Amino acid sequence: MENNEKNFWKKFDSPVMALAPLSGVTDAAFRRLFAKYGKPDVCFTEFVSCDGLCSEGRDRLLHDLWFDESERPICAQIFGSKPENFRETAELINELGFDGIDINTGCPDKNVEKQGAGSSLIKNPALFKEIFAATEEGAGGLPVSVKTRLGYDENIIETWLVDILDTNATAVTVHLRTRQEMSKIPARWDQAKVIADIARQHDSDALILGNGDVNSVEQAMKLCEESGVDGWMIGRGIFGNPWFFDQEINPAEISLETRLEVMLEHTKLYSELFSDLKNFALMKKHFKAYASDFTGAKELRISLMESNSYTDVKEIIETFLASHS
Repeated sequence: MENNEKNFWKKFDSPVMALAPLSGVTDAAFRRLFAKYGKPDVCFTEFVSCDGLCSEGRDRLLHDLWFDESERPICAQIFGSKPENFRETAELINELGFDGIDINTGCPDKNVEKQGAGSSLIKNPALFKEIFAATEEGAGGLPVSVKTRLGYDENIIETWLVDILDTNATAVTVHLRTRQEMSKIPARWDQAKVIADIARQHDSDALILGNGDVNSVEQAMKLCEESGVDGWMIGRGIFGNPWFFDQEINPAEISLETRLEVMLEHTKLYSELFSDLKNFALMKKHFKAYASDFTGAKELRISLMESNSYTDVKEIIETFLASHS
């Protein structure tokens, strides 16, 4: 049964703003920066393997579940195909103090799909329901949500969403493309109204969030109003822009110095948290986003791509700012 005292989803006014879980991107350093400069309503961890968390290699994955109080409410996103491992993982997530659990049924990665996980679950609703039930059993009353797609090879959201809503899912985020479409076509926001209507007809209490091709808060709010969904989630559009969710700030008006200082802050936090755990090269995808659309950006990016530490980046930024002041 749903524990309303623990169900933070019930406490929001629509539309809900959510920061998407992105593998190799939305780690603890990244999320803390957003919590400081433009906090969304909900944060999600990078997705973590239930099988890995239930193995001898658990300790090597726990850093993917690090968070601090500034990020709340925060959900741990998990993937897999074995119900018993979802149950055990849910127990762990509850012990770690998360606010919710999110089941990934949308990842198109082939290695994930080979396990029968991610978007493969769209083709196996019976297994999905077993997984959801097992997760709920282990969750200790934490709300369990689902992230998915319109379908696998084709749009089957009218039946697939009902399968999800037949569970006690507290929120459902739909990436508005099929697995086959990946990101090759524009997100099909016309389907968001269909999804909202299905949820209402099903008399479901689950919040419905749309996902895909959101470029601004204003655009997202309009899409929610037009479609009737309860909120939206953004992923790719937040690179290099931790101010994204702050509706009082125009990112275009943020000075170059401020942008680069925040990039340096991001780098320092990443290094402090993960210096012995993750390759520094993972930060470089963020450098490309921070260092763009200004005079000298290309040359700065080239220098940053050669960096190997926070100290390197600090020196590069200080030199660049001194020569462009």
